[in-house]
Amino acid sequence: MNSRTGFVVFRPSNCLPKQTHGGAADDDSSKLASAQDGSTSSLSSSSSISSSGVSLYNWCAGVGGLGFLETSYFTYLKFSNTEALCPVGGGACGDVLTNDYSVVYGIPLPPMGMVAYGFVVVLGLKLAKGELPFGISKSDLRLVLLATTASMATASAYFLYLLSTKFAGSSCLYCLASATLSFSLFFLTVKIQKVLVIPLFAATLVIAALGTSYNSAQPILPSFAEIELPYYTNEITTESSPLASSLAKHLRSIGAKMYGAFWCSHCLEQKEIFGAEAAKLLDYVECFPDGYRKGVKIDKLPANAWIEGFPSERFERTTGASEHIRVQN
Repeated sequence: MNSRTGFVVFRPSNCLPKQTHGGAADDDSSKLASAQDGSTSSLSSSSSISSSGVSLYNWCAGVGGLGFLETSYFTYLKFSNTEALCPVGGGACGDVLTNDYSVVYGIPLPPMGMVAYGFVVVLGLKLAKGELPFGISKSDLRLVLLATTASMATASAYFLYLLSTKFAGSSCLYCLASATLSFSLFFLTVKIQKVLVIPLFAATLVIAALGTSYNSAQPILPSFAEIELPYYTNEITTESSPLASSLAKHLRSIGAKMYGAFWCSHCLEQKEIFGAEAAKLLDYVECFPDGYRKGVKIDKLPANAWIEGFPSERFERTTGASEHIRVQN
């Protein structure tokens, strides 16, 4: 054995981590960074949807408020038995709004529409403020709003179909306005909650309910727009009082004209009030001298006259300038 001193050298070949371990660490770091980026992106997207949703909720509440006012007016007309103020001749709006299709399961449509629009207003305001009633989640409340507006839009489309088929030739600006509001609400809520199953299900239920209601009701008479009436005269059987005769002479002397229709019961009633002798003194204008049928227009109507129902009286009185006064019973 040599007395030579020996040295042992250790080579730390394994002090550094292996390449495979280093790759795994890099992957873990990438996943963590990716998760953090995704979380930030999700929060940003959620904030964007929330901010746009509040604006759309307010729009829903505003449009629903307009519909609530319109249907409240209809409800007042329905229960007060008042004619609708319609900017067309012949009372077409009244014929459409008071027909047999304006009742579903014995309930008039105006109060049903008023409740629906009011419900949309409440939901829109609650969602805009973040006040969720009964512990309902915001997502579920959105679905309720979507189902409601989808039902309203479907009902409006159904009624427009009836207007074009059962009341061909008639016009109803109120009906068109209500349909516009309903469709606008539906498009707004679809933008908020992009779900198609709920609207399709709601539309199916509404169509089935309306069809069942109308089919189970009594047979519906043809609309006035589909009736053809030949012209006929009405006999006045009452006697005229001295006051009625004097009034009739005065109305004729100032140029007053009475516009009426042979089929109008109110026109006949007014003539009966005047009496047979005084009615002959009135300057009466028959608006349908050739009878009534689909598409016929009012005859002998001055260009500057506005008649929304029968009977209507009109005369001109000059007080330094031409003045038109319309009297309607």
